[in-house]
Amino acid sequence: METRRNITTNTVGFCLLPSELIQYIIVNLVLPDIFILRSVNKFITSVISDQDFVRDYNIRSSSATWLFIYKRRWHRDAILDGFTDCSNRWFGILIAEVLKSVVPPGEDLYFLTASGNYFLFALNTSQQVIAVNPMTKTVKKIPPSPLGRRGTSSWRRSGIKLVSGSGGFRFLFAELYEDYPTLFVYSSDTNKWQSIKAREIVEDINPRGRLKKESDCIYLSVVNGQSESILIAVGAENCETPVVVRPRFDGGGMERFAVGFSSGHTSDRFHVYGDGHMMIVRSECSNGGSDTRVRMLKGVELWGMSQSGREWELVSRVPDALVDEIKKPYGVMMGCVMLKDGTFRAVLMSNFEGVWDIIWLCYDMKNKIWSWVPLPDCKMKNSNMAGITFSSGLTLC
Repeated sequence: METRRNITTNTVGFCLLPSELIQYIIVNLVLPDIFILRSVNKFITSVISDQDFVRDYNIRSSSATWLFIYKRRWHRDAILDGFTDCSNRWFGILIAEVLKSVVPPGEDLYFLTASGNYFLFALNTSQQVIAVNPMTKTVKKIPPSPLGRRGTSSWRRSGIKLVSGSGGFRFLFAELYEDYPTLFVYSSDTNKWQSIKAREIVEDINPRGRLKKESDCIYLSVVNGQSESILIAVGAENCETPVVVRPRFDGGGMERFAVGFSSGHTSDRFHVYGDGHMMIVRSECSNGGSDTRVRMLKGVELWGMSQSGREWELVSRVPDALVDEIKKPYGVMMGCVMLKDGTFRAVLMSNFEGVWDIIWLCYDMKNKIWSWVPLPDCKMKNSNMAGITFSSGLTLC
């Protein structure tokens, strides 16, 4: 009874604040907190329904960066957790009830990527792809691509991109089709796919062409080899003229390497690709070589493409002091990266003897400074990780 009286008193007191102060408080909250506040204070509904407030909030929110992790728990609902760099805790994104309407019991679901309010999942058994919008509590089935139905293992994180827009989204992915790099684009507005063969760059020119900013261009990986990568570069707004980019890498030597996922006994380094960049994670046996299944982080490097797109060039290395601060033994490791607003972000997620660890690194491209974002416990115990990605901020509808 006392709790109910306190909530009522706090609600009335909050409503008596000046409207400008109320809007300032709310606009600085992340969206999950706004929904919680709205559930105990109906006055908030009128504030967040104002179109001027919605516009201002969405502009501010879209600049935020979120990290989303989808985890499965034995005999319990799967959970999508989100962490933003402007908060200090994890948020649970409620999608279980929404998924039940389209996902049959026993289906193996994998989280592919996200953008804005859209989250893309692959269904392994039925080999379908669905887009979930937790803000509107809707699910859209995406028709099979021109390549047909695909299982979860067919999707490569560095080869896909989700681009959200006003009321819809585009889903892009790159693959070798008839032995040639090809771009596939799905539009939610038309509910149709388009396939476009990328053209080779004949002259030694910038693959971005006339696009002035890095953010105007989308890079999708097609093939990532020991010494050469094949990517497709395409305009973020116009997908009609994709080009093939073939940067070479001469810094690998004879080391064993893996792409995107590293199991301790298989690789001395592994590469994570995304947004036209390559992160190299180097490791060594943690106990001098007696157990090759356990490795220790040794170094992290950021590589970017040359102006012509012909070579991978070293951009920066994480300082040794920071490596010493974040390194831990691991058995398996995976990663994802994103370049946004001049900052390169990378997450390394590792597991050692059933315990998960998450490292979030940032590199300021202009000031050439590395930083580490400490994360609170994500409560991964007894859970299987089923997808991880960076995304832009959630917005009000």
